[in-house]
Amino acid sequence: MTLPSDSNQALGIGQFAIDFLAGRLGPGPSAAVLERTSLFHTDATLCGLSALALRTNAPTLLRDEALEYPDAAGATVFGSSHLVKAEKAVVANSSAVREWDSNGTNFGYNAALGHNAGEFGHNDYYPVVIAACQQRGLDGATALRAMVLLDEIRGRLAEVFSLNRYKIDHVVHGAIASAAVYGALMDATPKQIESAIGMFVAHAIPWRAIRAGHQLSDSKGASAAISAEFAVLCAERALRGFVGPKDIFRNPESMFRQFVKTDGASPFDLILSHSGDEFAVMGMHFKLGLYEHQSAGALQGVIGILHSRPDLLKHGRIREIVIRAYEPAFSIIGDPAKRDPHTRQSADHSMVYIVATLLRKAIEAADEVASASSTDELWKRLMLTPYDYAADAIHHPVTRQLMSLIHFEHGGPEYDAKYPEGIPTSVSVTDADAIPFESGLVMFPAGHSRNQIADLPGILEAKFLLHAGIATPEGQSPAELVQRLQRLGELSAAEMITLYNTPLAHHEPVD
Repeated sequence: MTLPSDSNQALGIGQFAIDFLAGRLGPGPSAAVLERTSLFHTDATLCGLSALALRTNAPTLLRDEALEYPDAAGATVFGSSHLVKAEKAVVANSSAVREWDSNGTNFGYNAALGHNAGEFGHNDYYPVVIAACQQRGLDGATALRAMVLLDEIRGRLAEVFSLNRYKIDHVVHGAIASAAVYGALMDATPKQIESAIGMFVAHAIPWRAIRAGHQLSDSKGASAAISAEFAVLCAERALRGFVGPKDIFRNPESMFRQFVKTDGASPFDLILSHSGDEFAVMGMHFKLGLYEHQSAGALQGVIGILHSRPDLLKHGRIREIVIRAYEPAFSIIGDPAKRDPHTRQSADHSMVYIVATLLRKAIEAADEVASASSTDELWKRLMLTPYDYAADAIHHPVTRQLMSLIHFEHGGPEYDAKYPEGIPTSVSVTDADAIPFESGLVMFPAGHSRNQIADLPGILEAKFLLHAGIATPEGQSPAELVQRLQRLGELSAAEMITLYNTPLAHHEPVD
């Protein structure tokens, strides 16, 4: 369905969301789309549960805050059966999901439509859907369909409008989608959803100031959560009769038309899928551990070299490592300040730290690396975990020594032209005899939506069990937790109420 630039797209999104959930637009998403969305939800939830088990600051604080707002008609936070205000459940759960920066990612690239704005985004907003379904008594099949819808609106906006270009945080697209889908699930009218979207855009645009600075704050990780919280409040107020700005995408004073001048139209046509396989979620990528996704090509390159030349892990065999990549990877994770990270939020956005940590783990497991039958096995064995960003890991002498050997360079126009189609990266490791070993150009590393080589289900299973193992207390089964989450589409309305009510382990914080 096309919402043209000369139409009221906010109203159109509202009508689309309502009709999509009601099944009035066609047969709906395919089994493959539903399965992939379910995997992203499992991934996000387990990341959130492990973040709480390790008592990370913002998720713990926001969860405690949410529990101070009981509501018998509300929703649940991770690890609790207590019902709280929906917006408080959303901010707490979305913050936990996002804390590790290890859940799904999109790059805002759609070659088929020529919509290549390249805006980032993440699968941070599923708690919005769960909160609405718990309040309305809706089942897991409805929740899964609503998650597809949320990612569709969010993902298609990312393809047509770059927020980063104007120093606006990428969470705006997710908040617009959250307001629309929450409203539709709560039985809002199209005009009420239009009001909710208009309120958010008019009152709550977040700047990328939250991502500036040498050592980042809690605001960076909680940005999606805070915006989702306000998006839910906007929808709730609209449901009560509050009228927000209309036709916000064409409003001459709105963010969209302030940054892109038009003669009265919105800056873009918006094309939304309602049936089949061609949904935005199918172009989104999995992170196979804790790392900024822009480093995935480098990790794949290093893993490939180590699989073919495990002897490089012998003491003193690596002389130099050169990584070449595209913009914006070079700017985001190649910032000189990131060569000396002191916090997890900075370390997981440092190319040299991420790659050096993978190499350190490979050195510590050299025998297993040498005997690995495939690069898939190395992804599983060397997967970066929350413990790899603890203070002792960040300052590990071996890691720091390896960091000093890494040179990160901009690959130039040749690399830039291949992004965001892929993650164009190359790695060269020179040994003590001055012999270079080359990865070649890596475009679609494991986890990328276009990678057809890696055993994605197997690697994701290892990741899921890793986080479930952190999250579950002794005596509980991590595998049972994973299986329960993966059954989302089969759950009854009653089972949806207890979906997130799992006992949580309590570990020492890793920060």
